Parts: sequence; structure tokens; C-alpha cells
Amino acid sequence: MNLEMLRHYLLDKKSAVEDFPFGPETLVCKVGGKMFALVALHESPLWLNLKCDPDKAEAQRIFYAAVRPGYHMNKRHWNTIILDGTMPDEEILAMVDESYDRVVQTLSRAARQAAGLAAGKE
Repeated sequence: MNLEMLRHYLLDKKSAVEDFPFGPETLVCKVGGKMFALVALHESPLWLNLKCDPDKAEAQRIFYAAVRPGYHMNKRHWNTIILDGTMPDEEILAMVDESYDRVVQTLSRAARQAAGLAAGKE
């Protein structure tokens, strides 16, 4: 997975926007004003932080060496994925989907409506 493919997939999510609140090295993708993905652009290979189910996060960390507790994040609710080619792209994209969905579910009804997500999901 390369940056162009990842960025396209992240920003293709309904109402997703990119931001650089932490400086030019960290691409942050948000929905309804809340982060669902962070990409460490200065790392090689790229690092991707995603929100996750705490129980699933532990299993992913055991199964994939490229998945670690979220760097500079709540380690119970975030994973860092090192995009070193050892994980199937489909698995990474499924993790992106889960992160986006988890964040959308936390948005208030008003925030979902303002973001064009009245039904609560993409």
C-alpha cells in the first residue's frame, strides 16, 4: 500500500476531510470534526493510526507484527499499523472502514446531519 492509494481511500469516505493540525508530517483524516486516521508521512515505511475495538486490537497485535499499540494515542482504542507490506491491503482497508465507522457512531445526531451522515454511517 502506498500513500496515494491510502490517501484516496481515506478521503473517499463520506464527509472525510484531511487536516494537518500537528504539522506537515502528520496527515489527519476527520469526519464530523473527529479523527479517524493519522498518517505519519515522515516515517518510512508509513505509519497509520486507526481507532479500533479494544478486544480486536489485541488480537490484531498478536496476529500481525506490523500492528502495534497506537503511537501517541490511547493504546486501548488505537492501533498503529506499519505499512511495510507484511499485511494484506484488504485487511488494512477493513481496519480503515472500522475506524471510520467507530468515529461516525460517536458523533451526535446534529454532527452527523451537519456532515451529511444523517443515517449515522456511510
